[in-house]
Amino acid sequence: MKVTTIGIDLAKNVIQVHGVDERGKVVLRRQLRRGQVMDFFAQRPGCLVGMEACGSAHAWARRLMKLGYTVKLMAPQFVKPYVKTNKNDAADAEAICEAVTRPNMRFVPVKSEEQQAVLSLHRARQGFVRQRTAQANQIRGLLAEFGIVIPQGIRHIARHLPEILEDAENTLPGAFRQLLRQLGEHLKTLDELVRAMEVQIQQWHGTNEASQRVSAVAGVGALTASAMVASVGDARNFSSGRQLAAWLGLVPRQHSTGGKSKLLGISKRGDVYLRTLLIHGARSVIAAAGRRKQSTVGQPAVQPRADRWLEALIARRNRNIAAVALANKNARIIWALLARGDHYQAFHPLVAA
Repeated sequence: MKVTTIGIDLAKNVIQVHGVDERGKVVLRRQLRRGQVMDFFAQRPGCLVGMEACGSAHAWARRLMKLGYTVKLMAPQFVKPYVKTNKNDAADAEAICEAVTRPNMRFVPVKSEEQQAVLSLHRARQGFVRQRTAQANQIRGLLAEFGIVIPQGIRHIARHLPEILEDAENTLPGAFRQLLRQLGEHLKTLDELVRAMEVQIQQWHGTNEASQRVSAVAGVGALTASAMVASVGDARNFSSGRQLAAWLGLVPRQHSTGGKSKLLGISKRGDVYLRTLLIHGARSVIAAAGRRKQSTVGQPAVQPRADRWLEALIARRNRNIAAVALANKNARIIWALLARGDHYQAFHPLVAA
């Protein structure tokens, strides 16, 4: 019988394959070693292949697509309900094979090698930032044990640490001074690594036209724009800007029943990193809007509609809610820019319906 749908349960070395025909009858159950996978699929005609969006899934998807297969990736939480009994590789492959044929299933776009490379830069930078913060907090805590307090902020540590090491009146032991010197060098190295990652991201941003268009939105810089373009890929995979905002977890959770709607806080689903960048960018826009308002008191000025909308929102809600609302709005604007190829215009005129 001809295999029409295949489910693949990925692992490091052992990969389980489950195939069915057009009637849903099981015609293939096989366990493959990593080196056997491509030879196995190269000998078969192309069909629909489903996989969970996990480690190495995008690489396998690109390889199978070159052989003529239609590959669809799914989030693991959407596949789990289709596992009927105990969890094992064969049951997981069967569940994937069934889930990929569901008409209402949500799929993850396959990322290109360039997209994965840019996201790798972001992940590496994020890791170095966390290490830098941890190292700064450790230095601050160790000094506090000796009664020396440094103001908040990593830059204050770099500024005050040399003075503390050279001060002979603070009675710090020699071994502790040597330790502080080593920790300070480590903090400096981490800071240089963060800057190096940012330079590489800026270089990619300068060569990518879509990323430059997205960065024109207020509150979206090179970091956010490059991460969004690399993560989203083809924005037309989302039917609307609201769907993109929901994918990022920027829409309210809902707990409704009996015809009564009850909206809660934001769902916080999707990529935490992208959501964090958008919200922090929105906070910077709110802060800048406050400074502009103070500097133009008593002076007539033409405001973009976005500024007037944000000012009215802050007047009736707190700044945290306003920041999330602006992040949601920016996500929708980014979808429009990527899906339609438009350019952002802050003073775009209203168009009559």
